[in-house]
Amino acid sequence: MRTPPTRRVARLTSFPPDAPVPRNASRKSALLACGVVGATLFALIALGHDGRRIAQLAVLAAPMVLWLAWPLRSARMRRLRTVLVWLWAMGFALDGAVRAYLLDTYQAAPDGAMVLGAAANTNARESTEYLWMHWRSAVVWSGALAVAGVLVGMFARRGAAFDATESSVRASRSPFWTRSLVLVVLLIACVAYASKPWRRLHPAIFWAGWSQSVHTLRAAWADQEKVRDRAMAQARAIAPVALQAGPSTVVLVITDSINRDNMALYGYGRPTTPRLQAHKAQAGDQMAVLKNAWSVDASTLPALRNMFHFGLPESENPPHLLALARAAGYKVWWISNHDDLAIEQQHARLADVVDMVNRTPGRASASLDGEILDCVQEAFADTSTDRKLIVVHLMGAHPHYSLRFPENANPFDDDVDAVETGLVKDGRSAWVRRFRQEYDAALLYHDFVVSELLQQTRSAGKPDEYRAWMYLSDHGQEVGHGSDRAGHSPSTASGYRIPAVVWRNREPLPDGAAQQQPFRADWAGWTLMDLLKLQWNGQMPERNVLGDAYRWQAPKIPVAVESFSR
Repeated sequence: MRTPPTRRVARLTSFPPDAPVPRNASRKSALLACGVVGATLFALIALGHDGRRIAQLAVLAAPMVLWLAWPLRSARMRRLRTVLVWLWAMGFALDGAVRAYLLDTYQAAPDGAMVLGAAANTNARESTEYLWMHWRSAVVWSGALAVAGVLVGMFARRGAAFDATESSVRASRSPFWTRSLVLVVLLIACVAYASKPWRRLHPAIFWAGWSQSVHTLRAAWADQEKVRDRAMAQARAIAPVALQAGPSTVVLVITDSINRDNMALYGYGRPTTPRLQAHKAQAGDQMAVLKNAWSVDASTLPALRNMFHFGLPESENPPHLLALARAAGYKVWWISNHDDLAIEQQHARLADVVDMVNRTPGRASASLDGEILDCVQEAFADTSTDRKLIVVHLMGAHPHYSLRFPENANPFDDDVDAVETGLVKDGRSAWVRRFRQEYDAALLYHDFVVSELLQQTRSAGKPDEYRAWMYLSDHGQEVGHGSDRAGHSPSTASGYRIPAVVWRNREPLPDGAAQQQPFRADWAGWTLMDLLKLQWNGQMPERNVLGDAYRWQAPKIPVAVESFSR
């Protein structure tokens, strides 16, 4: 009888689960596992994020992926590692898939006002109906998530195993370049986790915060609704009176992070405001450029609160400008390229019509201000009322500056002009000079949007209709003016230096000497009430920059200002 052939190949190439794996096979398997798991994660992260956030999330995800390259002796520990890596990776994958779904369906971020508002105002039945309505998109992204789960599960099992066949510890180590690369990535990851702006992007932290935001929003809505009701009741009790008969349209344009020092309209060396300058040349004494305008706040929320409450922080219950306008018979629009729940609840929801164009909050939003122009035109075309107040809230030059103008629309890129030479002379770093170029490009695009809004106002309505337009920024911006840095700046005067421009088609505006008077943004409400032609018992004419009774009072800001008159 013949003896069956020996299965030598099977004995040489298969290993019991607890047996040591040959070094080369384990290393190749571990590198493949790291590569596939990392690539799968990166793909889903890239689908749900954009710009540098992709790199930030990739760095935050890296430590557990790299763990697959660390040899483990015990099969039990390798199984535990597989489970932990799978859970870790799927957290990032689920985050990416949900974000991609929201972008695909609503062009919205999960922490945007629309999504937070929908989540806070939705019960289980409505959620089911919502998913059913968009089931095709949900199936696509659920499928992508399932594929990612399978791939990660398959390859996470192939992480490195300890090689017990090598007698030398040195022989079992990975090559020097591999260990160096892993060490560098881990160091970067440590820095990322130490940085709050990076750390809060981690899915576990972000979604825990998101859930808390939804809960807080539900609780705050009831309070804010009551606050708005009280504001309207107070405004009706004050009973402001319109002094002028006939149709009236007033536009208030509030922008973000614009420093007047970077506007050619104010004497800047780069041509950042050609259209506004053309308007000024055409309008003559119908347009006033307030040369020495200041904000008293270096951030948006307090600036808007002061602006709409007439700069009366000492008052226990100051009136709200929008409520007063509505009580006087104005129909109010709030058209915004910002996505901010606090602004929406505290101010925007007091308007009759609210149009929030932008659905991505924060610095990463790439929604250009030009998106609001059609909405404003629709407000002008509305025939349901003779009195309109249209509030337009722009992103302006809110960081990141490179997102505030169209792609390839930076004429100041690497332009060695007098501004660049001056920055070099002042010792400004290359990165600050780069930010200045982007900031000036943002102002050039901003000039286009603001000028279009002014042109719409000047050309809208009937020939005998009264029209007025006011433009100002909530606060300034430091871009190498007083220090070698860029961004919001409560500690330098640049954080408070803003533009302010007024136009109206009737009555000449104050002359050149009056336009040199200092102006503060927290008093802008008094000027706007003048433009609205409203009279009420609480008026303070000494705070209206357009009036003869105007009297300047220097604000208390946390920086030393040599003179508010320049």
